[in-house]
Amino acid sequence: MKENEFLKEKYLELLAQQYPSRYAAFTEIINLQAILNLPKGTEHFVSDLHGEYDAFCHILNNCSGVIREKVDIVFQNLYENEKADLCTLVYYPHEKLELLKQQGVVDANWYKTAIKRLIVLAKFISSKYTRSKVRKAIPREFNYIIDELMHAMADEDNNRVRYHEKIFDSIIETGSAHHFINSLASLIKRLAVDHLHLVGDIFDRGSHPDKIIDLLMKHHSLDIEWGNHDILWMGAACGSLVSIMTVVRNNVLYDNYELLENGYGISMRSLVMFAEYTYKEEEKMSALKKALAVLVFKLQGHVIKRHKEFDMEKRLLLDKIDFDKGTVVLEGKEYKIRTKDFPTIDRNDPYKLTPEEERVCLELKQAFLGSKRLQQHIAFLYKNGSMYRCYNGNLLYHGCIPLNEDGTFAPINCGGHYLTGKAYMDYADALARKAWIEKDQDSLDNMWYLWCGIRSPLSGRIVKTFERALCEDKSTWEEPRDPYYSLYYREDICKMILKEFGLDPDKGHIINGHTPIKVREGEDPIRGNGRLIVIDGGFCHAYHKTTGIAGYTLIFNSHGLRLKAHRPFTTIEDALLSNTDIHSDSYMVETFRKRMMVGDSDAGTQIRYSIRALTDLLQAYRSGEIAEN
Repeated sequence: MKENEFLKEKYLELLAQQYPSRYAAFTEIINLQAILNLPKGTEHFVSDLHGEYDAFCHILNNCSGVIREKVDIVFQNLYENEKADLCTLVYYPHEKLELLKQQGVVDANWYKTAIKRLIVLAKFISSKYTRSKVRKAIPREFNYIIDELMHAMADEDNNRVRYHEKIFDSIIETGSAHHFINSLASLIKRLAVDHLHLVGDIFDRGSHPDKIIDLLMKHHSLDIEWGNHDILWMGAACGSLVSIMTVVRNNVLYDNYELLENGYGISMRSLVMFAEYTYKEEEKMSALKKALAVLVFKLQGHVIKRHKEFDMEKRLLLDKIDFDKGTVVLEGKEYKIRTKDFPTIDRNDPYKLTPEEERVCLELKQAFLGSKRLQQHIAFLYKNGSMYRCYNGNLLYHGCIPLNEDGTFAPINCGGHYLTGKAYMDYADALARKAWIEKDQDSLDNMWYLWCGIRSPLSGRIVKTFERALCEDKSTWEEPRDPYYSLYYREDICKMILKEFGLDPDKGHIINGHTPIKVREGEDPIRGNGRLIVIDGGFCHAYHKTTGIAGYTLIFNSHGLRLKAHRPFTTIEDALLSNTDIHSDSYMVETFRKRMMVGDSDAGTQIRYSIRALTDLLQAYRSGEIAEN
C-alpha cells in the first residue's frame, strides 16, 4: 500500500469514530451543504486601542453601532428614547437594571416587555446562523428556555402563545428575570459579530490595557495582529532588559505608573529609590524620568553594538554628547540639550551600566518574568496573535511591508541572509515566538528592533527617543518613515502586496493600523483606490486633538465593507444615566453585487474539504471497506 493510500485509510478510520454509520455521514453532509448557503458572519475590525478600556468596552458592546442598526430595523414603531433604553440594556444589562431598579422603573410588566423585545431582537440577529450554532452561543444556564422562545411556532388555537406567556411569568415569579436579561444581552452581542479582528496596539498610553486583555480572553472568536507597542511588552515579558526599561519609561511618561504596580504587581520601589538618590536635585518624577532615559539609552546602545545588521549606528548618541558644553552632535550639527547632569555616565565608556543600574535592571527583569498576570496576558497574545493574517480574502497587519523608494519589496538582513515581503514577515513572526520559548539574547534583541526599527514591519520609522527626551529643538524630533507610508496610496502597490500574500489583488483589501488618520487635515483612511484601509483613527485620548475623531472601526458582513468613524466616548456612567452612545458615521467602502455566503469564505473552503472527506467515508461504508458501527 502506498503511503498516501495508507494515510487516507487511517484518516477515514478516525473520521468513522465521529460518524460511525452511513446515516451519520450523509446527515452531516446535508448539514454542511446547507451551511454553505447561509450568509457570511459579520467581522468586526478594531485597532490601536492603547489601553482605552472604557471606549473599547463600549465599541465591543455596541458592535460599532450594529446593535443600534438592528434595533432601528426591528422596532421601527418605538420612540427614540425607547430604542436608546433597549440598546443600553443590551450594552450594560446588569448596570442598567440596577439603575432602573433604583429609579423605581422595574416591575413585572417592565420585565415582560423587556424580555419580549430582547427575544425578538435575538431572533432577528440569529437568522443568518444554523440553529445548532445559535444553541451553542446561548448561555448555558438558560439554554433550553431561550431556544424555546426564539424558535416558537404559532398554532391554530394559540396553545404556544399561552405556553410562552407562562414561561415569561415563571421567569419573573422565580426572581430570574435579571439573570435572564443578562443572558439574552450576552447572546445578542455574541450573534451580532461572528469574529473580532484586533489589528494591533493594545498597550501603552491609556491606563487599562490589562482590563482590555481580560475582556478579550472571554471573547468567543478573535485574532490579534501584533502592534509595535504589543511587541515591546512581549519582549519585556520575555526578559529583554531594553524592552523592560522602555515599557517602564513609557508608563511613567503617560502617567500609568499604577498599571505596573497594581495591574501587574511589578514593584518600582528600587528604581524610585535609585532615581531619588542619584538625581538629588530633581523633583521625584523628574528624577525617575531622567534615570529611566539614561538606562534606556545605555541598553539601546548594547543592542545596537551587538547587531550590525540593524544598521542603527547613527542611534548611538551618548558618545556624541559634550558634557561640558551641554550639547550633542546629530547628523553633523550641534544642538543644545536640556541638562548636563549625567552622574551615572562614564565619559570614557558612556554605555557602561553602573553596579546600581545593573541591580535595578536585574530586579525589574525578575519582576516582569515573575508577574503571573502579565505572563498570562502575553501567553494569550502569542496564542491568538501573529505578525499578519490572511482572512476571507483580506490581509491584516499593523504596520507596514518594508519597501524601497521605487516600490519594490526591500530586502532585509535577517541574520546574514536577505528576505523580502511575506518571507520577512514570516521570519519576524518566528523570531518573536523563539524569544518567548527560548529567551535567547539574539531573539530578545530582535524584539526591541521590531518595536522601533525603521525596517521593522511593526514600526517602519526611526523612533527619536533621545531627541524627544533631551533636545529642545523640535526639528530634531522628526521621524523618517519607510517608503511604504507614502507608496500605499497607489493601487498598484497595494495589489502587489496582496498578490505577494497569495490573495486576489482585485478583490482583497489590506486592513492596516498604526498611523492615526488626521481627519482635521482632510486625510482619508481609504487608500489605493479602496484596496487599503487604515483603521487607526485615534482611540487614544492623546490623539483626539490631532485626529479630530476617536477611532475608526471596520464592519465586514455579507453585504460589503463599512468604515465607521467614531466620536469621542464620554463615560460608561453617562451611557447608563443618559443612554449616551458613541455616535458613529458610516461609510461604505465596498458593496457586493452578490451577497457573500459562507461558501465564499475561508470557512466555506474548510467545509468543502470536510464534505469531500465525508463523501469518501460514505463510499467506504457502502463498499464495505470500513465497517459501520
